Amino acid sequence: MNSHLYKRSLLWIGISLILVLLLSVFIGRYPSPYWMAPSLLLNDSFAQKIVFLLRLPRLFTALLLGMTLSACGSVLQMIFRNPLVEPGFLGISQGAAFGAAFSILLLGRSPLVIEISATIFALLGLFLSYQLANRLRFGGWVLRLVLSGIATSALFSAGIGILKFMADPLTELPEITFWLLGGLWGVTWSDLIYLLPFVIPGLVIAFLMRWRLNVLSLNDETASSLGVLPGRERTFLLVAIVTATAAVTSVSGVVSWVGLIIPHIARRWFGASGRFSLPGAMLLGGIFTVLCDNVSRSLMAGEIPLGILTSLFGALIFIYLMTYLGKQFRP
Repeated sequence: MNSHLYKRSLLWIGISLILVLLLSVFIGRYPSPYWMAPSLLLNDSFAQKIVFLLRLPRLFTALLLGMTLSACGSVLQMIFRNPLVEPGFLGISQGAAFGAAFSILLLGRSPLVIEISATIFALLGLFLSYQLANRLRFGGWVLRLVLSGIATSALFSAGIGILKFMADPLTELPEITFWLLGGLWGVTWSDLIYLLPFVIPGLVIAFLMRWRLNVLSLNDETASSLGVLPGRERTFLLVAIVTATAAVTSVSGVVSWVGLIIPHIARRWFGASGRFSLPGAMLLGGIFTVLCDNVSRSLMAGEIPLGILTSLFGALIFIYLMTYLGKQFRP
């Protein structure tokens, strides 16, 4: 597929994303399950409040969440040359979760404080995983990185367990527990506004540097010979995208599988080059997360945690892709 067809595919995916967002405005439990008639917005003041005060900020947050996790997964998989890497595998999501829980329990529940705490611990998780992978003495780089990410995630998970043990069982513990399941039920315009200064720069930087991802995925000697400062540029890109990921995680809680499965789909659709696969992953991630959130808030009278649905659908898609690929390459 040439670049013209890639651009046309991106255009159609972008149009599909806009249509999904427009349809999602009318999906919900009011006035009846699953659907709200568009004409109701003109006559029902309660419907107007639901849409403009609750659904719209939630939809935009779900969009940013999917785009950020997918972009982070794409960047990490290319930079570390490991198709199994995603924010959760490198301790990023767990670090952000620990930072947010730490803030809820000990520092206060201000959205800005929670986001800053989540960002600090997410960057710490990435740093620990990378340093541990460099110090391991056996296995290839892919194996060492996966093992170090598992160890770092386990450390932060243990820390979250300690915080839950310390929390007040009647007030703080339920809030931390439901937050860890992942969900956007409490998102308002103020939460979205707090996200924007962290998320938008990270996404813009990742998008603008998508041309460099192919070079940054090479070893340092080769990248340097092509006129790139690999250490500096990788650090800059990683800090930007991990900060954005920590910010959305501080609002949504732990939402898994988006950063793993969506980049795989984008690479199968657009090829390995970050020039098209990264924006493709961002658009597909936005569609996937918005659709999962629609199911989360409309399927049952009680809301299903978003993290459960993304894990369920992501795992099913991953199994399908693996079995499909296995059939393709079976001798």
